[in-house]
Amino acid sequence: MFARFWHGFGHLRPRGPVDGPPALVIPGFIATDRTTLALRKALAEAGWRVHGWELGWNRGARADTIRCLKSRLDAISAQPILLVGWSLGGVFARELAREHPERVRAVVTLGSPFSGDPHQNNVWRLYERVAGHKVDAPPLPRITEKPPVPHLAVWSRRDGIVAPRSARGLEHERDDAVELQCTHMGFGVSSRAVREVVLEIDRFLKSHE
Repeated sequence: MFARFWHGFGHLRPRGPVDGPPALVIPGFIATDRTTLALRKALAEAGWRVHGWELGWNRGARADTIRCLKSRLDAISAQPILLVGWSLGGVFARELAREHPERVRAVVTLGSPFSGDPHQNNVWRLYERVAGHKVDAPPLPRITEKPPVPHLAVWSRRDGIVAPRSARGLEHERDDAVELQCTHMGFGVSSRAVREVVLEIDRFLKSHE
């Protein structure tokens, strides 16, 4: 646990080579850019220019979430940007790509509940208390069809928070699905899991671009 905690230390500014391809990492529910630091470090080490979302704690969907994320894209780069969303952050990434596909290179979701009934996931009651709206009636569209950009869904049957069926999706809801052996928190804090995520992103982009 200490080793994982240690990965959360460090600056939150953009990481990776200045001329590297741009990437935006969106944290999950009740998480921040500090929570995704290990994942962003791994992407930066692989050559990406990685940015945090800079919107503080993710307290659930808001009516202006996509508008705020679009502003982040505009501030990061004029190039199409890779979106990596952990948990609820992946749901945001899909809807951002749906509204602004010309600004998005690809979407990668990590244990994200983008498919099926949201009540099949284990934190929906907590989500409703914190977010202030029903999990199946968010202030953003919840569309299960694949966004018009390449989409890789990374999931785990050991997740424990998000149902594997929800994070894996159906054939028409994503382009590819890859299973990792990690817990839900592992997608963002496990050094082994984040390295595997980076490798799967590289493989996916090479086969779908």
